[in-house]
Amino acid sequence: MTAPRVWRLTGDGSDQDAVVEASRIVRAGGLVGFPTETVYGLAAAAEDPEAIARLNAVKGRPPEKPYSIHLYAAEQVRSFVASVPPAAGRLIQRFWPGPLTIVLPARDGRTIGFRLPDHPVARAFLSACEVPVVAPSANRSGEPPPLDAQTVLASLDGAFDGLLDAGPTPLGRASTVVEVADGRVLVRREGALSAQTVLKAAEGA
Repeated sequence: MTAPRVWRLTGDGSDQDAVVEASRIVRAGGLVGFPTETVYGLAAAAEDPEAIARLNAVKGRPPEKPYSIHLYAAEQVRSFVASVPPAAGRLIQRFWPGPLTIVLPARDGRTIGFRLPDHPVARAFLSACEVPVVAPSANRSGEPPPLDAQTVLASLDGAFDGLLDAGPTPLGRASTVVEVADGRVLVRREGALSAQTVLKAAEGA
C-alpha cells in the first residue's frame, strides 16, 4: 500500500497548490483527509460509486448509512432539494458557515445532510473539487473523531490517498446535526452547538 501524500500547510501562499492537488485526487476517485473547524473529515466524490464503496470499506461503515454533503457555499443546497423550509433557512442564516449539519428532504424523497464548514482550508478544498463531496469524520467507525492530522494517519493506517494538515481543529468537537422536515425540527446529535441554541434559532428566537 502506498503511503498517503501529506501536505503540511504553512499559510505562506503556497497552500493553494496543495489544495488543487488534493482536489484532483478526489475527482479521480480518491480519498483525502482535510481539516474543518470541528474535526478532520475524509472526502470522497459523492456521485462516484467506487469512491463511496472504498470510503465505506476504509471506515468500516455499512453501505446503507448515508453521508452528508459538504459545501463551500450555502446556495449549493438548492441544487439538491426542491425547497428550503423556513426553519432551515433561519438555521442557515444564523449558523453557516459553522458547526451545524442540516438534514433536509432531497428531490428524490430521501433525506440528505448538508454541512458548510467554517474553515478556510476546507472551503478552498471543497470549492476546488468541483464535484459534490461527502466527508464523514476521518476515523474508523466507532472510534473518536480525529482532531489533528497525526490521529487521522494512525486511525486509518494510511488507507487513503492524501491529507491536508492544517494543525489541530479549532473547536475539537463534532458538528451538531439537526433534521428539518414536515414542519418538524429535531436535533439528531448534539455537538459543538447546544440543542437549545439550535432549536431557538430555528423558531426565530
